[in-house]
Amino acid sequence: MLKGQLIAAVDQGTTSSRCFLFDREGHGVSMHQLEHRQIYPRPGWVEHDPEEILGRTVDVIRGAIEKANVPPSAIAAVGITNQRETTVVWDRRTGRPCANAIVWQDTRTDGIVAELAREGGIDRLRGKTGLPLATYFSGPKLQWLLDEVGGLRAAAERGDALFGNIDTWLLWNLTGGASGGAHVTDVTNASRTLLFNLETLDWDDELLKLLRIPRSMLPSIRPSSDPALYGTTRKDGPFGGSVPVCGDVGDQQAALLGQACFEPGDAKNTYGTGCFLLLNTGQTRIPSSSGLLTTVAYQLGARPAVYALEGSVAIAGALVQWLRDNLGLISSAADVEALARTVEDNGGMAIVPAFSGLFAPRWRSDARGVMVGLTRYITKGHIARASLEAAAFQTKEVLDAMERDSGVKLTTLRVDGGMVRNELLMQFQADLLGVPVVRPRVTETTAVGAAYAAGLAVGFWEDEKELRSHWLADRIWEPGIAPSERERLQALWEKAVARTLDWAPPGT
Repeated sequence: MLKGQLIAAVDQGTTSSRCFLFDREGHGVSMHQLEHRQIYPRPGWVEHDPEEILGRTVDVIRGAIEKANVPPSAIAAVGITNQRETTVVWDRRTGRPCANAIVWQDTRTDGIVAELAREGGIDRLRGKTGLPLATYFSGPKLQWLLDEVGGLRAAAERGDALFGNIDTWLLWNLTGGASGGAHVTDVTNASRTLLFNLETLDWDDELLKLLRIPRSMLPSIRPSSDPALYGTTRKDGPFGGSVPVCGDVGDQQAALLGQACFEPGDAKNTYGTGCFLLLNTGQTRIPSSSGLLTTVAYQLGARPAVYALEGSVAIAGALVQWLRDNLGLISSAADVEALARTVEDNGGMAIVPAFSGLFAPRWRSDARGVMVGLTRYITKGHIARASLEAAAFQTKEVLDAMERDSGVKLTTLRVDGGMVRNELLMQFQADLLGVPVVRPRVTETTAVGAAYAAGLAVGFWEDEKELRSHWLADRIWEPGIAPSERERLQALWEKAVARTLDWAPPGT
């Protein structure tokens, strides 16, 4: 393998960590993946062990390099993509986490959010941040840690405690850790904190004061693709040499890059633990009146930032995991399609997986999951089918809101993520939306996007035109039901969602 012929992409997700090596055509050369624990201390609380995630990340990097059988010199650059909003605080001197990471799905900050919304409502900060007040974002999680972990606020004010989303935690460790690691993040991750000003592309002093966050804790904010580099990998680390680290993109924005959605009006939906639909709006920030997020899509070097509208669904693939792990209906996630195909329809039932409340476009943290319409006729096949349909129904709600806000009616939907291998789901999604659903040949677009960000920074790829040439369709699903049937199904879903509301008191 010649020097600098591969790009490494570290993809740290909600349930697992992966490392991919890509060649110049954007083809995957090797991949290694390991899962990590999901920790549930109380109802509504979701945590990860940052040290376990770091250990798994180191192992998958080594595994991918070993599978490719290449030396460190074969890797031209490293890009990182990550589960966004998951909040880590650690000691700058020792590198040890001060507590478990609070995961984006966690709802413990509901009381903090309610207090913040007391004056001005949940849209109080939208003007600066593009975000509603919600338990989803990093800022309230960080405030909770500072208030509840003994001695942490004093350590933060001394400058001994550092904050970051998972990208920052990994970057700091991979580039040196306590021995000089880079404490940085990119604009996409910063835009998910409720502490970041979309216009200035910097931390906002008024927001920091409101949430009582010491600025000294925060990482420096850099472009998603940075020719100046965030740093180089430590020689004693998993890359075994000094490799430039110059790509950092939150997972859903990375998928937008990986789907080559470079033009305003381009959109993609990722079906993973949750569902995330993003619409590229170019250099224009479109405020949402329909419960969507205005967020940074990416920034390439010194060029202006590109923005997006986003609709976030908390639970999609996680519902299939729940069928596997909590109910034991299937032995692996891949079995859900076969089980769902044992029945012709949902049997009149519906599942709304509001395990962490409802995200876009409703933003109801008081909601909790329901399974409705049960009769003696219902079998586990109907439950499996209704679980898949839940991802499609939630996606349609987001797409409808996106069309209202943007004035753009989508003619196709590009899809990616682990669930797009499920052909029953993809056909139902096309039926429900009434537009074609297109799956690319390379469905791991999150990792591809992180690779693109790193590769552009070092000249591995020339520009977006070259990257667009790598995108190829694998399969297209055309809608196949009558509008009247679509309306009937949607009405059933709306009735089910109404049953989820006003269930959980604040803080649970």
